[in-house]
Amino acid sequence: MHIAQVLPELNEGGVERGTVDLNRELVRRGYSSSVLSKGGRLESQILADGGKPVSVPVASKNPATFPVRCLRLQRQLDEINPDIVHVRSRMPGWLAWHANKRAKRPMVSTVHGFNSVNSYSKIMIKGDRVICVSEAVRDYVTKHYQFNQERLRVIPRGVDLDYFDPEKMDTSFVSSFRNRFELQDSFVVTSIGRLTSLKDYETFLRAFALLRWEIENVRGLIVGGGHMKKRRYAHELRALATSLALDGIVHFVGSVAEIREIYALSDVIVSASKKPESFGRTCAEALAMGRPVVATNHGGVPEIVKHREHGFLIEIESPESLAESVHLCRYLNRDGLRAHIAENFSLDQMISKTLNVYGELAQ
Repeated sequence: MHIAQVLPELNEGGVERGTVDLNRELVRRGYSSSVLSKGGRLESQILADGGKPVSVPVASKNPATFPVRCLRLQRQLDEINPDIVHVRSRMPGWLAWHANKRAKRPMVSTVHGFNSVNSYSKIMIKGDRVICVSEAVRDYVTKHYQFNQERLRVIPRGVDLDYFDPEKMDTSFVSSFRNRFELQDSFVVTSIGRLTSLKDYETFLRAFALLRWEIENVRGLIVGGGHMKKRRYAHELRALATSLALDGIVHFVGSVAEIREIYALSDVIVSASKKPESFGRTCAEALAMGRPVVATNHGGVPEIVKHREHGFLIEIESPESLAESVHLCRYLNRDGLRAHIAENFSLDQMISKTLNVYGELAQ
């Protein structure tokens, strides 16, 4: 069976990470895999894992170029002739839907987030099968759209437990990173994600203004890059950190490829997002590495993090609650965190369920 995934581009993000994981696992299991996108830095990984990256201009939202781009996608699909077309975003979804009208290949769509409710977003529930990455996303689409819900499948994102394994981390990176930011003998609290206001790093910083007096030698890491358009926000965050006297206490690390090692050297992972996360990939990966999580109590995160068992769930924009929860994480039993992910959110489970969906359509 030949699967073609279609997404805007192959750079940083949860959708891209999921695409790379699925491509690798499809090839491992003997399937053919193609990934159609505008391209990006993860193209080389698709190729290294045995898949076929195909460059197609599917990212643009310019309606004037839609017919030309649709024709190009149609030609590429006819050339590689996949058995299943799996779309992961709205514009690629519309392009693929029109490009596939003549061939009528089975289509799968994955709803990755709480998209705005309108006719543009409706394309994501037009697939022959519609995968939702959490029960929260399923409830969202069934509330706002009328369609045959028998096509729906809930398949949570899966964590690669072979990679996110505390026993396999790069100890030399961890050592050099600790030395670089002077983290020896520190209690490290980390927030990972793009520098965007939706992640609410302001609350993270204001919580640290409290934590610095409550936990001896506490240090914070903000790990993630920002789009060129977000430079102003990044400057505002640094200015806020300075005004709170957090220079040298909270470090802006930028994008880091060694996310596994970042989890390993951290004591607590924070996800204070103001916008509901459709799943909560960072939370699941952190738990797989045996690290407790403090996260805002909405979206798909409560399906992963059980309050007072795997960490703490807090309300949005609450520095006091965040600081208190980080403090309480010091006393949590961490023995069952990895087992919880292995039992409920492993990559193997995600791949098996996705292959079952493909099998339904192939039959």
